[in-house]
Amino acid sequence: MTTPKDKSGAKALNMIARRGGGPLILAMSAPILGGLLLIWQAWTLSDVLGRAIEGGEAASALMPAVAIVLGLLLVRALLGAVGEQAGLVGAERIKRHVRQALFTQMLARPPRATDLAPSGVAAAAIVDQVDAVEGYFARYLPAALQAALLPLIFGAVILPLDWVAGLLFLVTAPLIPLFMALVGWGAQIATDRQARALSHLTGRFADRLRGLLTLKLFGREQAETAGIVDASEALRLRTIKVLRIAFLSSAVLEFFAALGVAGIALYVGLTFIDYLQLRSGPLTLQLGMFLLLMAPEVYNPLRLFASHYHDRAAARSAIAEITQQLGVSPNMPVTLADIAPRSGSPIDVTLSDVTLRTPDHMAGVALDISVHVSPGQNVALLGPSGSGKSTLLEAIVRLRDHTGSILLDGRPLDQWSEAEMRGRTFLLTQKPRIIHASIAENIALARPGATRQEIERAAEHADVSGFAGGLSEGLDTLVGEDGVGLSGGQAQRVALARLFLRDASLILLDEPTAHLDQTLEREVVTRLLDYARGRTLIVATHSEALAARMDKAYRLVGGTLLSTPLLNQKRNIA
Repeated sequence: MTTPKDKSGAKALNMIARRGGGPLILAMSAPILGGLLLIWQAWTLSDVLGRAIEGGEAASALMPAVAIVLGLLLVRALLGAVGEQAGLVGAERIKRHVRQALFTQMLARPPRATDLAPSGVAAAAIVDQVDAVEGYFARYLPAALQAALLPLIFGAVILPLDWVAGLLFLVTAPLIPLFMALVGWGAQIATDRQARALSHLTGRFADRLRGLLTLKLFGREQAETAGIVDASEALRLRTIKVLRIAFLSSAVLEFFAALGVAGIALYVGLTFIDYLQLRSGPLTLQLGMFLLLMAPEVYNPLRLFASHYHDRAAARSAIAEITQQLGVSPNMPVTLADIAPRSGSPIDVTLSDVTLRTPDHMAGVALDISVHVSPGQNVALLGPSGSGKSTLLEAIVRLRDHTGSILLDGRPLDQWSEAEMRGRTFLLTQKPRIIHASIAENIALARPGATRQEIERAAEHADVSGFAGGLSEGLDTLVGEDGVGLSGGQAQRVALARLFLRDASLILLDEPTAHLDQTLEREVVTRLLDYARGRTLIVATHSEALAARMDKAYRLVGGTLLSTPLLNQKRNIA
């Protein structure tokens, strides 16, 4: 019985197979060509034996035929090696495509989406589950094509030569796929469970490793270690069940294959001693040897198919697990490119009855907010921590779900393309992402094509040069993931420097001066306001001094946005 999940998994695998290209086609064609050569080889070898034993021909007369047999043997071995290597190359192509497609689709989704998979689960899906499809393309597909065609070809050749042997093949060969299918249903269920267990274990281990410091601080390392050991034991037991079913399917196949070969051997032997007479004419030694040589080869494609049948179950389970865990399909790639900065006039921002809620939609963060920010205006958002300032900034650039209306230049957010939205806006969060790279490379993330001079100018505007100059390698100094090696203020300035490489029409900053002293704050804010001329600027901040230098300020309290008369304080700020 085929389930809808099996059908969707098979369809996805068939669509992905197209990415294997020429190597995969070669891997599937080489065994068929080798099978055709096998018929020639077996017939020639049986002819040599018949002429030598029955005809008594001299060895010298048989040498050309022997040379043909040896040549065919070498060619078939070469075809086998080429087909196997081509299958691996095709599978690697497919795996690379699937990983790129999955990673690209994950990048295309909103970073604040609530249904994003944990990092450990995502890593397990992209690495381990994608690896599980290799056997399907490298071994199962070529074996399936051989099992479908070669027994029919062999039978079509044998049946006219001897109807008894041909009929015996036709009766016994179909029993093998039939019993394999029965065993395969149980194998698919066991493999599905094993794939889920592997995904769970890998994801759990990766996430616990990432939070190792927190676990040790709260004395939970022993409990988590025990939990991972239990999950590993469960995975081991499920893997043994899968192997048990795989061995059972192989045993079933070997049993029926042995029956078929034994039946042919028995028929040929009884016919030679005149105990069984089912033929209209005598059975020659050449034909008898040909039947004996071909008997194992008729079942060999089916045996090979059975030995790789579990690769099919593993691949389908992997595809289902990828789809379930990541919520994306491996056969639906999305094209992404670096978002180039786009120049334009300052953006008009209008919020009407906007309500923001927590990710579970149970509590309100900001309720019925209505505000208008004119093009080129500088606005501050004040409020205590947790009041919703950060969430409001993210909603303005389509990174948070909301109700109500948000218009940029009079257009709803869903009418802005991703390229235009990211090219004309800039958002600096409270915890900016710093990657394991040099300081200069971190700044250049804002515009990968920026020149060294432009990077240095941006670093100077954000006062990154002030602390980078004291480092041994300056802006080329390497920093760790999440800014390891930098203080909070230094990481914030590196992220702020990215702004000066953009040409954003709308700038949204979340606590850009939180880690700066008063003197440095005044310098950075002055450069920031100079840069923001002719652009719309919205800053979420706790700093009353920063808010006083803005054109207008609002205070977010209790989910309500209140206007704050800070404009008259500008003259008190140096």
